Amino acid sequence: MRLYLVRHGQTPSNVAGLLDTGMPGPGLTALGHRQAAAIPAALRGRMVDAVAVSPLVRTSLTATPLARERGLRPVVVAGLEEIEAADLEMHGDLPSVRAYVETAFTWARGELARRMPGAAHDGASFFERFDRGIMQASALGSEGVAVFSHGAAIRVWTSARVRGLDADLLEHTPLHNTAIIELDGDPDDGWDLVTWSPDPAGGPQLLPVRENDPTGEPVD
Repeated sequence: MRLYLVRHGQTPSNVAGLLDTGMPGPGLTALGHRQAAAIPAALRGRMVDAVAVSPLVRTSLTATPLARERGLRPVVVAGLEEIEAADLEMHGDLPSVRAYVETAFTWARGELARRMPGAAHDGASFFERFDRGIMQASALGSEGVAVFSHGAAIRVWTSARVRGLDADLLEHTPLHNTAIIELDGDPDDGWDLVTWSPDPAGGPQLLPVRENDPTGEPVD
């Protein structure tokens, strides 16, 4: 089957450069809504028979145009939410952002015991809940499922779980709002990369003019 991992549209916290990972989270900006509106055309011609969203409101808002066009009801799947920032929540300074991204990508390299500052969860718990979310989302469809999730979570999970992707590369590769990663496979046999495009689904014309997005941009 095909799995389409879609990052949510732009939020006010993306613009402000804040690590905003809590529930229910912010909505979309005007640009975020335009980015979401471009997703149906980007996936036209591809079979999508189910739509899964995380428990955070920004994914449901981003999925709405595609779900309406396909006559589907988005299903909220626990486990697909963003990597929790813990004590770094709502921080936007470079040391906090660097600590967040570097911690998350140590998990992608197999160092699962490391924790976010002040967090109870570690890398093992992240992969356990995101793997479970992907399994539940995959079971919703037979040919293709669009999964709306979050920048850091998608980058880290694909680094570790998708054949053909490398954690060192993805740590320094942006994943802009509404970027789509297309995978082929299933939860039992694993996933292969079909296409990876870091730009918004509607193309680079939907990139923000000015933004300091902490979970989608690389930290050099």
